[in-house]
Amino acid sequence: MLNFPNIDPVIFGIGPLQVRWYGLMYVIGFMATWTLVRVQIKKFSYHELEERLDNLNLLLIIGVVLGGRLGYVLFYNFSYYLVHPAEILATWQGGMSFHGGCIGAIIAGTWYCKRHSLNFWKGVDLYVVTVPIGLGLGRLGNFMNGELYGRTTDVPWAMVFPGGGLLTRHPSQLYEALHCF
Repeated sequence: MLNFPNIDPVIFGIGPLQVRWYGLMYVIGFMATWTLVRVQIKKFSYHELEERLDNLNLLLIIGVVLGGRLGYVLFYNFSYYLVHPAEILATWQGGMSFHGGCIGAIIAGTWYCKRHSLNFWKGVDLYVVTVPIGLGLGRLGNFMNGELYGRTTDVPWAMVFPGGGLLTRHPSQLYEALHCF
């Protein structure tokens, strides 16, 4: 058995503002996406998107974050948020959904491409290859938060997760992160 590292989910805080590992993973993922899409645009000479890349990226980031949060609210804990609607915005308490983020990005990208007469499918081709990077970084953030751990097991690399009881579990977040990279 391996010891779960005692990782504080908060990197640092200034007053009520906290910078968390999970949020940092999102920022690194967004930066990597922007960089890789820019490289591909130059390689494939997709100049129509090059001049609109920053605005499209900003809209996609908004789509991922809003969609991810709303997806979590709707798909995973809807009854709770019906009773506590003010907590829908409390992202610092956790709760993002890949499915919701994907839907949010598709809606935002579709709207942007239609509004600016860009080829949606060319845009998808440029962005879809960056998805594993974001997913892998997100899983690393899940590991650092000690969440979304795997089933109980007795393999030598099993860990006891802070919220997982006293049983040893697979560090499935790391398996998923490695699969993405």
